Amino acid sequence: MRPLTDWYRAGARDLPWRRAAFHEEFGAWGVLVSEFMLQQTPVSRVIPHLEAWLDRWPTPATMAAASAAEVVQQWANLGYPRRALWLHRAAIEVTARHGGTVPRDVDALLALSGIGDYTARAVAVFAYGDRHPVVDTNTRRVLARAVEGRAQPASPSRRDLEAMAALLPADDAEAAVVNAAAMELGATVCTARSPRCEDCPLAERCAWLAAGRPDTGDTRRRQATYEGSDRQARGAVLRLLREAAPEAVPLATVLPAWPDARQRDRAIDSLIADGLAEADGEGLSLPR
Repeated sequence: MRPLTDWYRAGARDLPWRRAAFHEEFGAWGVLVSEFMLQQTPVSRVIPHLEAWLDRWPTPATMAAASAAEVVQQWANLGYPRRALWLHRAAIEVTARHGGTVPRDVDALLALSGIGDYTARAVAVFAYGDRHPVVDTNTRRVLARAVEGRAQPASPSRRDLEAMAALLPADDAEAAVVNAAAMELGATVCTARSPRCEDCPLAERCAWLAAGRPDTGDTRRRQATYEGSDRQARGAVLRLLREAAPEAVPLATVLPAWPDARQRDRAIDSLIADGLAEADGEGLSLPR
């Protein structure tokens, strides 16, 4: 993997969570927050929110002391706002169970709210320097092409972790670089729609390129279009509640002109069910 790590060290993007100063100031908590925000959200949107978030809540304990409403409001337009509630619960759990220090052990990390295989291993590797395979969507695409000769990865499975683990060098620090480099390669060069194979450090050993870049199909589940979706309705309701906070919005004035009243009502019901909104005699509000 030397060509990959050389390529990464020479030209990786300068991102906040890759800087030594970031780790010195925020430690594993900063890495954990960044990983929550980066799930299904572009880097360019995450960076300003991450900086504002850590300025406000630089430790798990400071965030644990905040209300759910404050957390949801601070999440703003990052999307998938349940992540804000999960991060809040994780901060409370870290404070209560681990004395305010994000744990290093993968199983302990997996026991926190909202943390799955990727996030747990990302924290253990990028915050603590331990040796584990870290596999996100970009890594899976690199593995599919370079190793398996397929145009797109299959659905996520435990085999992804096994495939990545087989590529990691024995040295912990170098293994962390390989993990980061594979993610960077998938994000910037080995992209889903327009891969730049001529710029790829793995071009000479890529099974897909050697086979002539065949179209092997794409079995991944497609995300529904945002425009006109229930997600859009949920976002509109939540935006209204953030703007009104801490006051409640009378139910009769919650998006009365929304083109699909049933969809609007579904959005309200789902936000309440997810703990992102509360309804009482005063109307609809952020969780209190």
